[in-house]
Amino acid sequence: MAEDIVKEQIYTIPLRGVKVAPRWKRANKAMSIIREYLERHMKVESDKIKIDKSINERIWERGCEKPPSFIRVRAAKYADGEVQAELAENS
Repeated sequence: MAEDIVKEQIYTIPLRGVKVAPRWKRANKAMSIIREYLERHMKVESDKIKIDKSINERIWERGCEKPPSFIRVRAAKYADGEVQAELAENS
């Protein structure tokens, strides 16, 4: 994006709340937990958050019944209030 980054942060998002959902809905619940976490910590509305495809692939890697227990995400907030989240590298 051509706009300036206001805030960039790496978050480790716990996904233990997915255990409450039925087995066949756990990956969907994980995606909504990620969106809610970013909404709360980056202080933006839900429709301003863009989640990268790499996060979705990591959640669905072992199927819909077994999402990971946590995920590391790099989130960048831009001047127009939009937040883009991508998977943080392990380096």
